[in-house]
Amino acid sequence: MSRISLENGECTAHSVSDRLLKLLKTCGPQQASEAGKVLGTTGEAARQQFVKLAKDGLVEAKAETRGVGRPVQLWHLTPAGNAHFPDAHAELTAQLLRTVRNKLGEQAIELLIDSREQETRLSYQQAMTGATDLRERVARLANIRCHEGYMAEWSEQQDGTFLLVENHCPICTAARVCQAFCRAELNVFSEVLQARVERYEHILTGARRCAYRILAQ
Repeated sequence: MSRISLENGECTAHSVSDRLLKLLKTCGPQQASEAGKVLGTTGEAARQQFVKLAKDGLVEAKAETRGVGRPVQLWHLTPAGNAHFPDAHAELTAQLLRTVRNKLGEQAIELLIDSREQETRLSYQQAMTGATDLRERVARLANIRCHEGYMAEWSEQQDGTFLLVENHCPICTAARVCQAFCRAELNVFSEVLQARVERYEHILTGARRCAYRILAQ
């Protein structure tokens, strides 16, 4: 597991099963031996837990070739495993958005997005009160997003830039219906951080996570 998760992740998981699911969600496919080290147990103990999760349909094992030698067994989240994480009433939200678009038109959708953007911006700006530098603002934003269900983490790079990673998107289904949600979030990030924010990984384009590079203006 990367240091970013260990040092700057604020969300917690309690049971071993939850911790394994979170590990796969935040760090991608894992060998049982790797997972065991992260959890402070043995690879065999982690493997047994993965087997139990596989019986529940939450994970699956796939063989992968890594250089010379026998393929290694990597454990992946299944669609059911991904669904284990919150999605903020996804289908209902998507249905409501489609209804608004069909009955009231695209302009009504834009009005909804703008309203949500303004409310989010105000809330985040209030949370930044007293933050003295970009590092603190990034840390506060990651904490907010984590508590909102985005499984957010952050890190500072050697060149002085920051990375913000969101391993889960609780509004993903709604965002697929209306990608303006993603545009609005990027605008809010830039404004509340008072920095240039670039999205370089995006769940909606097939990435495992959304990731942002943050540069001082």
